[in-house]
Amino acid sequence: MTHGKSGDGGAIPVSGAIDAHVHVMPERLLEAVRESLTAAVGWEFDHPTRREAIENVLRQHGIERYITLPYAHKPGIASDLNNWVCAQARQSDMCLPFATVHPADDVGQVVREAFENGACGLKFQCPVQEVSPEDPRLDPAYECCIEFDCPVLHHAGTAPMFEDSQHVGIERFTAFRERFPDVRACCAHMGTFEHEAFIEVARDDENVFLDTSFAMAEVPDSDLAFTPASIDDRVFEDLAGQILYGSDYPNLPHTYRQEYAGLVNRELSNEAQQSLFRGATEQFLGDGYTSRPKL
Repeated sequence: MTHGKSGDGGAIPVSGAIDAHVHVMPERLLEAVRESLTAAVGWEFDHPTRREAIENVLRQHGIERYITLPYAHKPGIASDLNNWVCAQARQSDMCLPFATVHPADDVGQVVREAFENGACGLKFQCPVQEVSPEDPRLDPAYECCIEFDCPVLHHAGTAPMFEDSQHVGIERFTAFRERFPDVRACCAHMGTFEHEAFIEVARDDENVFLDTSFAMAEVPDSDLAFTPASIDDRVFEDLAGQILYGSDYPNLPHTYRQEYAGLVNRELSNEAQQSLFRGATEQFLGDGYTSRPKL
């Protein structure tokens, strides 16, 4: 059975859809992120920044839950940021909070406190934080992930402007996998611009996931040097359960609908589409995520 073009012009046609890549942050921090992206690649943003407004947009497109991903660009801010994100999640019936930590922080303590406070995963923006997935300073964070059965999401690929960064790339990611194979780990943006290599790693490692954010957006005039059609439907079938729908909202220079329209219009089986928009994220989060404390 295939869905074909059942989603033309409408919301995501999957009950309980989850967006696995959203950024709810303090407004000043979110504005700073946007300013840096505008300066680097010229993107402009007109999407809302407040949690309530962000959630309204997500609901309009069929999203019932979402993961929010903070990241600490300098030492000493992670604990306060994690507390803020977890507090926002306690006021929401949609928000699944991840935590962050800077490699110069007391990594184990910051991550443990965040998980005890209700965070259900960990995010590293590797090029911005200037830390590679396999950096030994992150070992206490991964040990906490194992202890609390929480996953980690890395921006470990070179897109959109990190091809010269020493902190990203397939070799950095696979070195981390060799040391921490039991940690469920997602590479954002399909691993672009090394998506072929990241896809092959996922084929060989059931604890490796990919999210679609930004990379699979249906934006015909995009200046991103990547074409979603270069990833065949068979990849979504073969890796059903390991590819998560994510949007990067609200840091998009295009509409929210453009993030999922091309995915909905692919000729995927019902099982693959259900997995893409919900099941894979639930598998990534793990069995205990719904029982994480909301203190």
